[in-house]
Amino acid sequence: MGEEIHDITSAQKGLSNDLPSRQRRYFISMMIRTACFIATVLLPSPFRWFALVGALLLPYIAVVMANAGRETIAPGSAVIDDQTKSIS
Repeated sequence: MGEEIHDITSAQKGLSNDLPSRQRRYFISMMIRTACFIATVLLPSPFRWFALVGALLLPYIAVVMANAGRETIAPGSAVIDDQTKSIS
């Protein structure tokens, strides 16, 4: 009688559907990193160091960005389920 009902519309997007967008974000970040390495070689000395720092920090940022998004809470869903249970 008091069984929990699951609604399929509140389910998360499947991992196979989520993977292409995560791969695209990672690919774009790595292309920016490649541009930073090329800029390190081509730019004069003061700007060269900024490009090098960007090229060294981007792998960490790219991994964090590529993995972000699976833990988000869907709009309209409650963080705390406010259902009280009673002993029958």
